[in-house]
Amino acid sequence: MRLKYFIVDAFTSEPFGGNPAGVVLLDGDFPNEQLMLQIAAELRYSETAFVRQLTVDEFHLRYFTPCSEVDLCGHATIATFGLLWRRGMVDDRLPIVNHTLAGDLMVRIERQVMMQMATPKVVDKRVDPERLHNIMAGGKALQRPDLPVEVVSTGLPDIIMPVKDLESLNALQPDMAALLALSQELDVVGVHAFALTDDGYTAHVRNFGPLYGVPEESATGTANAALTHYLQRRGRVAAGDECRFMQGEAMQRPSVVVTTLHADGSIWVGGDSVIVAEGSLLV
Repeated sequence: MRLKYFIVDAFTSEPFGGNPAGVVLLDGDFPNEQLMLQIAAELRYSETAFVRQLTVDEFHLRYFTPCSEVDLCGHATIATFGLLWRRGMVDDRLPIVNHTLAGDLMVRIERQVMMQMATPKVVDKRVDPERLHNIMAGGKALQRPDLPVEVVSTGLPDIIMPVKDLESLNALQPDMAALLALSQELDVVGVHAFALTDDGYTAHVRNFGPLYGVPEESATGTANAALTHYLQRRGRVAAGDECRFMQGEAMQRPSVVVTTLHADGSIWVGGDSVIVAEGSLLV
């Protein structure tokens, strides 16, 4: 069997920026899970999306890290539908349904690909800030007293961790073994740290997910959607606002993740994407 694959950088308009994802286009049913896991491990990106087209405006996506299947991946979704649009496989005049393990989510192609996230929710799990700060920065003072640590999910749960300033954010050096243990204990993907700024971005962010074999991620759709919900609950953003998050600077892969808050309470995430490679796999 020959499978067509692509490497696409999401949340960027420049090659080798943003967050790379594998995208595998399927002609029929999904391969068995073990094979999809092996393909994801071979491509070696944090996530690879496997794509079935059901109708002109309906698709089924499954997402695999090199370690396991995950319910949803924002940057791989942006990468996938950016690719499909460039190949003429989707009509940008139509809303598109994306079937995922996190539910049936809508995708629209406007100036860029925008995807609806799963219904945001705060997860009832207490995180000890002192323990977290010891893990993330060796106990250095990080916390903004006006903003708490919280677990939020828009498809995948992340610890949302406010940091007092951009300098402290850039200086984070997590103890990955300890962060992995905490992530397993709380059943979260990892930590999404942010610093509010007044430089044209809503915040600068960094994301750490050792539970899925990702020490640091250069752009994360689900986590920035969770952060948007977090900020909305605290009056920092409101319905109708567009947020812009700068991520990936510490990895020399700058990414701009855009989120929008709709009046119905839904959160949409989007950005640009660039195809950087394609090939085929014989399996």
